[in-house]
Formats: sequence, structure tokens, C-alpha cells
Amino acid sequence: QAQVVESGGGLVQPGGSLRLACAASGSIFSIYAMAWYRQAPGKQRELVARITTGDNTLYGASVQGRFTISRDSANNTAHLQMNSLKPEDTGVYYCYVVAGGHDYWGQGTQVTVSS
Repeated sequence: QAQVVESGGGLVQPGGSLRLACAASGSIFSIYAMAWYRQAPGKQRELVARITTGDNTLYGASVQGRFTISRDSANNTAHLQMNSLKPEDTGVYYCYVVAGGHDYWGQGTQVTVSS
């Protein structure tokens, strides 16, 4: 059974940092891309960062220069290092995996940036 699990969310003050982790397991093989999306209350889900085979990365404009996505292909995991966090970064962060012609979503992890 395919499973995508996020971890690492929490409450942080503005200017702080968090590191999110995503682990893909079960019947997920030949991963092409892993990505992070987020959804704030009342807003549409948006791309935060994506990493594909060959470690090609893409970032949303609002996080460019502050967030870094990385991937451990051997362990089917990805991380999102988030620095200089702002209140507008608050939302549920979802991991998205593309593998073997299928795509998979995790359940999400809450990130709250507030003083």
C-alpha cells in the first residue's frame, strides 16, 4: 500500500525556521518528482517547491531564497528547509509524489508562523 507521510510542522515565531520531512513508502517506486504544496485558510493550494530526477528544483516566487528542498532518492524522502518564516507562510503543507505514472498526496502537516 502506497503511503506518503509528512512530519516536522509546528508553531514558530516570525523569522524562525522549520524543517519538514516527507517519506514515501509501500508500493511507490521510481519516483520522478517530490514536491511541497501548501494551503492557507480560504486560499487555493499552491506549489511551494518541487524537486525532480537529477535534483532539478523549482520554487514558488514567495519562498524563493528562503526555502530549500532536498531529496534522498535512496530512502524515498524529501525535506523542506524553511528559513526566515513569515506569518503568510502559515498553512497546511502537503507532500506530493509522482512515481510510476501515478501521483500521491500526504495528509499534510500544519505550519503556523505567529508571535
